Parts: sequence; structure tokens; C-alpha cells
Amino acid sequence: MTTGMRRAGEVARAAGVSTDTIRHYERKGLLPRVARSSNGYREYPEGTERTVRLIRNALAVGFSLEELSRILAVRARGEAPCRTVRALAGEKLRAMDDRLAELQGARDRLQAVLADWDARLLRTPAGQRAGLLEALAGLVGEGAPPPFLPPELRRGRVRARR
Repeated sequence: MTTGMRRAGEVARAAGVSTDTIRHYERKGLLPRVARSSNGYREYPEGTERTVRLIRNALAVGFSLEELSRILAVRARGEAPCRTVRALAGEKLRAMDDRLAELQGARDRLQAVLADWDARLLRTPAGQRAGLLEALAGLVGEGAPPPFLPPELRRGRVRARR
């Protein structure tokens, strides 16, 4: 092995990820393609684990692999992607704030539904229907989706999970 070079397993252990993750990041362009040793092992330069930790932390705050690939490519060319990174992070924060507001609204509505249901259950003798589900129908006007559905369902766009 060349001095200063590290195998994928060493990089993975140092960064706290699997070797599959290292190879995935390389395929996605987040890590540069590396040479292989005479026995076929990938050899990564020192500091690769720092880049892997950067990627993991950036993913944790909302960046996508595609965004990171573009950002790291700019950086690899010797350019400064800092303003782009800051702008993207600002957009992500605004989107999170919007989503949190939607979730808070949904939580408030669900809390009101539960309070209504508790009152209905107190008025209903044991073993009889309290009309909980029927009460939900009264919350929604004709053709309007329930207010506590996630936005992607409210717009009629349901994505299949993979």
C-alpha cells in the first residue's frame, strides 16, 4: 500500500460507516474514484474519513447526495461553494419551518379531535358506538381532504415507497 493511503475498511471504521457506504459515496461522485492496489483493494488518501464525516453530517441536516455531489465537485475544482451551501441551507431551514408549522397545525387539530372523542365517550354507555369515526366526517366539507393529512396527500400526490 502506498504511504498515506488507506483501505476502504480503515476509512469506514475511522468514519463510523460501512465499506458499502464508502463505495456508494464513490459511485455517487462524493468521493473521488481511487486507484486500486496490486491486490485489488481501493486505496483512499488520508483525510477521506473527514470527507465521509462531512457527508454524513450534511445529510443529517438535510442536504441530499446530489446536492453534496455538486458542492464537492465545485470544491474539488478549487472554487468556493460557500455561498451556494449557505443559500441551500437557508432554503432547507425555511422548508423545515413550513413543515413544522403544518405539523403543529395537524397536532392541534388532532388534539381537538381527541378532546371531542373523550367527551363523546363520556356521554356514551359502555358497549355502544360513540360515533367517533362519524364525527370525523363532520370535520371536512364536501370534497375537501381532512386537514390533518400530510401535504403530499392533500394535493393528491401520493408517492410509492420503495
